[in-house]
Amino acid sequence: MHATDFIVARNDLQHCKLIETRLPDAAALPADALLVRVTRFAFTANNITYAVAGYQLKYWELFPAPKDFGNIPVWGFGEVITSNHPDVAIGETLFGYFPMATHLVIEAADVTRRGLRDGAAHRQGVAPVYNAYARVSGDPVFTGKQGDYQALLRPLFMLSFLVDDLLGENEFYGARRVMLSSASSKTAFGLAHLLHKRSGIQVIGLTSAPNVEFVKSLGCYHEVVTYDAVTSMPDDSPVAYVDMAGNSGLREKLHRHFGDRMKYSGQIGLTHRSTSPNEPTLPGAKPVWFFAPDQIRKRAREWGPGGVDMRFAAAWAGFAPNLDRWLTVTEGRGPAVVQQVYLDTLNGRVPPDQGHILSL
Repeated sequence: MHATDFIVARNDLQHCKLIETRLPDAAALPADALLVRVTRFAFTANNITYAVAGYQLKYWELFPAPKDFGNIPVWGFGEVITSNHPDVAIGETLFGYFPMATHLVIEAADVTRRGLRDGAAHRQGVAPVYNAYARVSGDPVFTGKQGDYQALLRPLFMLSFLVDDLLGENEFYGARRVMLSSASSKTAFGLAHLLHKRSGIQVIGLTSAPNVEFVKSLGCYHEVVTYDAVTSMPDDSPVAYVDMAGNSGLREKLHRHFGDRMKYSGQIGLTHRSTSPNEPTLPGAKPVWFFAPDQIRKRAREWGPGGVDMRFAAAWAGFAPNLDRWLTVTEGRGPAVVQQVYLDTLNGRVPPDQGHILSL
């Protein structure tokens, strides 16, 4: 049997290809290892961010690929087809971080009733959340359309949840207006949904003209502004900016427009992939990267065991019922489909109301 991997050139994301490798048999697997068949995975613009930030945030280290190539991590489901671990059965379903591939070897560690960790040496340089797998066999929350929503949006909504928490914890840095770029993106409208529930906070969505109607239809932005009109916004009160786009020109324009009234400028995503390596010093708050695992670790210490999960579950319960009207899930199978969805997402050709569930 062979495994198929979809890989991309690390320094030229337009260049992608398929490779095949021979699958190991049980005797060749490390002790306690699992061979997992990747059954389905989500692919969104957030995965493009993983590729763009592959070096800085060590995403390329998770799933080895030939020299100068990388395997983009995706969130999805896998079925255990070989197990060398006495407490993990063949046929179990795992939910977590997978390669864009047909198979993955997991060196099972810290196995509990609810989950396990991949203890492979090459994966230990990343945040622990990326090595964790939930055991979800028979859980209705992870089956059918609800399972698709988990793969497509749970990781993104966790990011939304953590940014909302950071802003709330810091009393919005003195701002009462919060601007979100790439307002049509899934992480942005998840955050907008949470911010919209906060008293006294005005949520402003920044987007391109073709996406205005979709962003307005979400009902979680108080105002929608196109990118070419951002300098028409009143500049007489403090604002916070959450940058999902990673567009240097837009960020500079906003900082110069609001000046010292820009109280927070957080960089979250890179959907536009147009950040300049030599950005000028800007007026207002210094732009900072938001790294979700740091906020998770902080809150885990403060909220105690299960505290993050409990609060996130409550937030998800309020968010998930909206997804049937906000999102259309499209399923695709086979290498050609995966490649097409990847290139369409990379080049901004996927409508904002569409979510892709794929399998090689």
